[in-house]
Amino acid sequence: MNDYKYYIDNGIYDFQRGELECALENINKSLELKNDWEIPYFYRAVVHQALENFDEAMLDYTKALQLNPKMTDAYYNRAKIILSRKDIENPDIQKAVADLEKALELDGNFVDALFGMAAAQKKLGNYHKSLEYLERLLQIEPDAIHAKALKKLILQKYIV
Repeated sequence: MNDYKYYIDNGIYDFQRGELECALENINKSLELKNDWEIPYFYRAVVHQALENFDEAMLDYTKALQLNPKMTDAYYNRAKIILSRKDIENPDIQKAVADLEKALELDGNFVDALFGMAAAQKKLGNYHKSLEYLERLLQIEPDAIHAKALKKLILQKYIV
């Protein structure tokens, strides 16, 4: 079989079924046949992220973005890895902020990116800026429980 789309489709299907090793095999076969397309890099990154192979995921998201700088989810996922990693003592929050800014530039109503930005700003100690992002999010999704909880925490604990 020489069809790169066949392998990427199977890789995505495997991923959705939770068969991560099979997903990687199929995605890698797709990349062997066609390595100048952002989709397999993106999905391989998603699989690596699920396997907690964060360095590999970051490389693949970066490669996907080099091939297509309009991949909103790749910016978001890269930022999410930076913000959530426990194995790095001082993660580069500014790099996460830059990725989230790019994601929000591409889609200003990207609720997850708004929440990520609020969380990043909180980590940086920019509590008022964090609240601004939470307000934007709550205008789009008024019942967002996590956003309401983070807003309440910031108002009660950090803003006097």
